[in-house]
Amino acid sequence: MDTIKVRLQTMPVPKPGETAVYRGTYDCFKKTIQKEGFRGLYKGMSAPLTGVAPIFALSFFGFGLGKRLIKTDENQVLTKPELFAAGAFSGIFTTSIMAPGERIKCLLQIQQGGHAPQKYSGMVDCTRQLYAEGGIRSIYKGSMATILRDMPASGMYFMTYEWLKEVLLPVDATAKLKMMTTVVAGGCAGIANWLVGMPADVLKSRLQTAPEGTYPRGMRDVFKQLMEREGPTALYKGVAPVMIRAFPANAACFVGFELAINFLDWVAPNL
Repeated sequence: MDTIKVRLQTMPVPKPGETAVYRGTYDCFKKTIQKEGFRGLYKGMSAPLTGVAPIFALSFFGFGLGKRLIKTDENQVLTKPELFAAGAFSGIFTTSIMAPGERIKCLLQIQQGGHAPQKYSGMVDCTRQLYAEGGIRSIYKGSMATILRDMPASGMYFMTYEWLKEVLLPVDATAKLKMMTTVVAGGCAGIANWLVGMPADVLKSRLQTAPEGTYPRGMRDVFKQLMEREGPTALYKGVAPVMIRAFPANAACFVGFELAINFLDWVAPNL
Protein backbone atom coordinates (compact mmCIF):
# COMPACT_ATOMS: atom_id res chain seq x y z
CA MET A 1 0.00 0.00 0.00
CA ASP A 2 2.84 2.40 0.79
CA THR A 3 4.55 1.69 -2.53
CA ILE A 4 1.32 2.38 -4.39
CA LYS A 5 0.81 5.58 -2.39
CA VAL A 6 4.27 6.93 -3.26
CA ARG A 7 3.93 6.04 -6.95
CA LEU A 8 0.58 7.82 -7.18
CA GLN A 9 1.98 10.85 -5.36
CA THR A 10 5.04 11.19 -7.58
CA MET A 11 3.81 10.16 -11.03
CA PRO A 12 4.27 12.90 -13.66
CA VAL A 13 1.33 15.09 -14.62
CA PRO A 14 0.07 13.98 -18.07
CA LYS A 15 0.35 16.51 -20.86
CA PRO A 16 -2.74 17.40 -22.96
CA GLY A 17 -3.82 14.30 -24.89
CA GLU A 18 -1.69 11.95 -22.78
CA THR A 19 -2.98 9.29 -20.40
CA ALA A 20 -1.91 9.28 -16.76
CA VAL A 21 0.63 6.61 -15.81
CA TYR A 22 -1.84 5.26 -13.26
CA ARG A 23 -5.60 5.82 -13.22
CA GLY A 24 -5.86 5.04 -9.54
CA THR A 25 -4.99 2.63 -6.74
CA TYR A 26 -6.10 -0.57 -8.46
CA ASP A 27 -4.49 0.38 -11.77
CA CYS A 28 -1.19 1.09 -10.03
CA PHE A 29 -1.43 -2.24 -8.16
CA LYS A 30 -2.18 -4.14 -11.38
CA LYS A 31 0.58 -2.52 -13.45
CA THR A 32 3.15 -3.00 -10.71
CA ILE A 33 2.33 -6.72 -10.50
CA GLN A 34 2.40 -7.08 -14.30
CA LYS A 35 5.74 -5.33 -14.79
CA GLU A 36 7.62 -6.22 -11.62
CA GLY A 37 5.83 -9.10 -10.01
CA PHE A 38 4.60 -9.27 -6.43
CA ARG A 39 8.02 -8.26 -5.12
CA GLY A 40 7.62 -4.90 -6.85
CA LEU A 41 5.09 -3.93 -4.19
CA TYR A 42 7.79 -4.27 -1.54
CA LYS A 43 10.47 -2.09 -3.10
CA GLY A 44 12.30 -0.05 -0.49
CA MET A 45 11.08 -2.30 2.33
CA SER A 46 14.54 -2.67 3.88
CA ALA A 47 14.69 0.99 4.93
CA PRO A 48 11.43 1.08 6.97
CA LEU A 49 12.10 -2.40 8.37
CA THR A 50 15.47 -1.21 9.65
CA GLY A 51 13.99 1.89 11.26
CA VAL A 52 10.54 0.80 12.40
CA ALA A 53 11.51 -0.38 15.89
CA PRO A 54 13.51 2.73 16.92
CA ILE A 55 11.01 5.05 15.21
CA PHE A 56 8.02 3.77 17.19
CA ALA A 57 10.09 3.47 20.36
CA LEU A 58 11.05 7.15 20.05
CA SER A 59 7.49 8.11 19.09
CA PHE A 60 5.89 6.53 22.17
CA PHE A 61 8.76 7.73 24.36
CA GLY A 62 8.30 11.28 23.05
CA PHE A 63 4.57 11.15 23.73
CA GLY A 64 5.15 9.94 27.29
CA LEU A 65 7.79 12.60 27.88
CA GLY A 66 5.52 15.26 26.41
CA LYS A 67 2.74 14.30 28.83
CA ARG A 68 5.15 14.46 31.77
CA LEU A 69 6.38 17.91 30.75
CA ILE A 70 2.81 19.22 30.52
CA LYS A 71 1.54 17.71 33.79
CA THR A 72 1.89 19.78 36.93
CA ASP A 73 1.14 16.76 39.14
CA GLU A 74 1.02 13.01 38.61
CA ASN A 75 -2.78 12.73 38.83
CA GLN A 76 -3.59 15.53 36.40
CA VAL A 77 -5.91 14.53 33.55
CA LEU A 78 -4.73 16.14 30.33
CA THR A 79 -7.15 17.99 28.09
CA LYS A 80 -7.48 17.10 24.41
CA PRO A 81 -5.31 20.06 23.27
CA GLU A 82 -2.66 19.02 25.81
CA LEU A 83 -2.72 15.46 24.48
CA PHE A 84 -2.37 16.85 20.97
CA ALA A 85 0.63 18.94 22.06
CA ALA A 86 2.28 15.91 23.70
CA GLY A 87 1.69 13.87 20.55
CA ALA A 88 3.08 16.62 18.33
CA PHE A 89 6.15 16.76 20.59
CA SER A 90 6.76 13.08 19.84
CA GLY A 91 7.01 13.88 16.12
CA ILE A 92 10.24 15.79 16.72
CA PHE A 93 11.96 12.71 18.15
CA THR A 94 11.41 10.46 15.14
CA THR A 95 12.70 12.82 12.43
CA SER A 96 16.37 11.85 12.83
CA ILE A 97 15.51 8.30 11.71
CA MET A 98 12.32 8.91 9.75
CA ALA A 99 13.64 11.51 7.29
CA PRO A 100 16.55 9.53 5.78
CA GLY A 101 14.50 6.33 5.90
CA GLU A 102 11.68 7.98 3.97
CA ARG A 103 14.12 9.50 1.46
CA ILE A 104 15.71 6.12 0.68
CA LYS A 105 12.39 4.26 0.71
CA CYS A 106 10.72 6.65 -1.73
CA LEU A 107 13.65 6.63 -4.15
CA LEU A 108 13.60 2.83 -4.24
CA GLN A 109 9.81 2.69 -4.56
CA ILE A 110 9.59 4.91 -7.63
CA GLN A 111 12.11 2.83 -9.58
CA GLN A 112 10.07 1.22 -12.30
CA GLY A 113 10.58 -2.43 -13.17
CA GLY A 114 10.95 -4.06 -16.52
CA HIS A 115 14.17 -4.14 -18.50
CA ALA A 116 15.27 -0.55 -17.83
CA PRO A 117 18.42 -0.22 -15.70
CA GLN A 118 17.77 0.90 -12.14
CA LYS A 119 19.91 3.53 -10.44
CA TYR A 120 19.85 1.96 -6.98
CA SER A 121 20.30 -1.73 -6.25
CA GLY A 122 19.11 -1.46 -2.66
CA MET A 123 19.14 0.51 0.58
CA VAL A 124 22.92 0.46 1.11
CA ASP A 125 23.67 1.38 -2.50
CA CYS A 126 21.11 4.20 -2.39
CA THR A 127 22.64 5.59 0.82
CA ARG A 128 26.14 5.39 -0.64
CA GLN A 129 25.17 7.19 -3.85
CA LEU A 130 23.24 9.92 -2.03
CA TYR A 131 26.20 10.56 0.25
CA ALA A 132 28.59 10.69 -2.75
CA GLU A 133 26.28 13.15 -4.54
CA GLY A 134 25.55 15.57 -1.71
CA GLY A 135 26.87 14.33 1.59
CA ILE A 136 24.72 13.96 4.68
CA ARG A 137 22.46 16.81 3.53
CA SER A 138 21.36 14.75 0.56
CA ILE A 139 20.47 11.80 2.78
CA TYR A 140 18.45 14.10 5.05
CA LYS A 141 16.71 15.94 2.22
CA GLY A 142 13.08 16.55 3.17
CA SER A 143 13.68 16.66 6.93
CA MET A 144 11.66 19.84 7.39
CA ALA A 145 8.83 18.37 5.32
CA THR A 146 8.94 15.26 7.52
CA ILE A 147 8.65 17.38 10.68
CA LEU A 148 5.78 19.40 9.21
CA ARG A 149 4.00 16.13 8.47
CA ASP A 150 4.77 14.25 11.66
CA MET A 151 4.17 16.91 14.31
CA PRO A 152 0.48 17.62 13.58
CA ALA A 153 -0.15 14.04 12.43
CA SER A 154 1.35 12.57 15.61
CA GLY A 155 -0.62 15.03 17.71
CA MET A 156 -3.85 13.88 16.08
CA TYR A 157 -2.71 10.24 16.29
CA PHE A 158 -2.19 10.09 20.04
CA MET A 159 -5.02 12.48 20.92
CA THR A 160 -7.52 10.39 18.94
CA TYR A 161 -6.31 7.16 20.55
CA GLU A 162 -6.54 8.51 24.10
CA TRP A 163 -9.92 10.16 23.46
CA LEU A 164 -11.52 7.06 21.94
CA LYS A 165 -10.21 4.86 24.74
CA GLU A 166 -11.78 7.24 27.23
CA VAL A 167 -15.11 7.25 25.37
CA LEU A 168 -15.35 3.55 24.57
CA LEU A 169 -13.84 1.88 27.64
CA PRO A 170 -16.06 1.42 30.71
CA VAL A 171 -14.51 1.33 34.17
CA ASP A 172 -15.32 -2.36 34.71
CA ALA A 173 -14.18 -3.49 31.23
CA THR A 174 -13.07 -7.08 30.71
CA ALA A 175 -9.71 -7.94 29.18
CA LYS A 176 -11.42 -8.88 25.90
CA LEU A 177 -13.28 -5.57 25.75
CA LYS A 178 -10.07 -3.68 26.51
CA MET A 179 -8.38 -5.41 23.58
CA MET A 180 -11.27 -4.64 21.21
CA THR A 181 -11.21 -1.01 22.34
CA THR A 182 -7.49 -0.85 21.63
CA VAL A 183 -8.10 -2.22 18.12
CA VAL A 184 -10.83 0.32 17.35
CA ALA A 185 -9.08 3.29 18.96
CA GLY A 186 -5.74 2.42 17.34
CA GLY A 187 -7.27 1.95 13.89
CA CYS A 188 -9.18 5.21 14.08
CA ALA A 189 -6.05 6.98 15.34
CA GLY A 190 -4.25 5.82 12.21
CA ILE A 191 -6.98 7.23 9.98
CA ALA A 192 -6.94 10.55 11.87
CA ASN A 193 -3.15 10.66 11.59
CA TRP A 194 -3.24 10.42 7.80
CA LEU A 195 -6.15 12.80 7.33
CA VAL A 196 -3.96 15.46 8.91
CA GLY A 197 -0.58 14.36 7.56
CA MET A 198 -1.47 13.50 3.97
CA PRO A 199 -0.90 16.93 2.32
CA ALA A 200 2.57 17.30 3.84
CA ASP A 201 3.33 13.69 2.91
CA VAL A 202 2.60 14.39 -0.77
CA LEU A 203 4.91 17.41 -0.70
CA LYS A 204 7.59 15.40 1.12
CA SER A 205 7.45 12.52 -1.37
CA ARG A 206 7.81 14.85 -4.34
CA LEU A 207 10.63 16.79 -2.75
CA GLN A 208 12.57 13.69 -1.72
CA THR A 209 12.29 11.96 -5.10
CA ALA A 210 13.00 14.99 -7.32
CA PRO A 211 16.42 15.39 -8.99
CA GLU A 212 18.78 17.81 -7.26
CA GLY A 213 18.02 21.43 -8.09
CA THR A 214 14.38 20.84 -9.08
CA TYR A 215 13.01 22.72 -6.08
CA PRO A 216 15.58 25.33 -4.92
CA ARG A 217 13.33 26.63 -2.11
CA GLY A 218 12.21 23.23 -0.95
CA MET A 219 8.59 22.68 0.08
CA ARG A 220 7.53 26.16 -0.97
CA ASP A 221 8.45 25.43 -4.58
CA VAL A 222 6.83 21.99 -4.45
CA PHE A 223 3.61 23.48 -3.08
CA LYS A 224 3.58 26.34 -5.60
CA GLN A 225 4.10 24.02 -8.58
CA LEU A 226 1.51 21.53 -7.33
CA MET A 227 -1.13 24.25 -6.89
CA GLU A 228 -0.45 25.72 -10.33
CA ARG A 229 -0.49 22.43 -12.23
CA GLU A 230 -2.89 20.17 -10.33
CA GLY A 231 -4.82 22.13 -7.75
CA PRO A 232 -5.60 21.43 -4.06
CA THR A 233 -6.97 17.91 -4.65
CA ALA A 234 -3.45 16.75 -5.53
CA LEU A 235 -2.54 17.15 -1.85
CA TYR A 236 -4.51 13.96 -1.23
CA LYS A 237 -3.05 11.87 -4.05
CA GLY A 238 -2.56 8.33 -2.85
CA VAL A 239 -5.11 8.69 -0.06
CA ALA A 240 -6.97 5.47 -0.99
CA PRO A 241 -4.09 3.02 -0.36
CA VAL A 242 -3.15 4.98 2.77
CA MET A 243 -6.63 4.60 4.24
CA ILE A 244 -6.81 0.91 3.30
CA ARG A 245 -3.62 0.40 5.28
CA ALA A 246 -4.23 2.88 8.11
CA PHE A 247 -6.78 1.01 10.24
CA PRO A 248 -5.25 -2.50 10.41
CA ALA A 249 -1.64 -1.28 10.60
CA ASN A 250 -2.21 1.13 13.46
CA ALA A 251 -4.64 -1.14 15.28
CA ALA A 252 -1.85 -3.73 15.28
CA CYS A 253 0.66 -1.09 16.43
CA PHE A 254 -1.34 -0.11 19.51
CA VAL A 255 -2.20 -3.73 20.34
CA GLY A 256 1.53 -4.50 20.26
CA PHE A 257 2.24 -1.49 22.45
CA GLU A 258 -0.41 -2.37 25.05
CA LEU A 259 0.70 -6.03 25.14
CA ALA A 260 4.31 -4.94 25.61
CA ILE A 261 3.34 -2.61 28.47
CA ASN A 262 1.31 -5.37 30.16
CA PHE A 263 4.21 -7.80 29.79
CA LEU A 264 6.73 -5.34 31.22
CA ASP A 265 4.40 -4.55 34.13
CA TRP A 266 4.20 -8.28 34.85
CA VAL A 267 7.96 -8.87 34.54
CA ALA A 268 9.03 -5.75 36.46
CA PRO A 269 6.01 -4.41 38.38
CA ASN A 270 8.05 -2.05 40.57
CA LEU A 271 9.87 -0.23 37.77
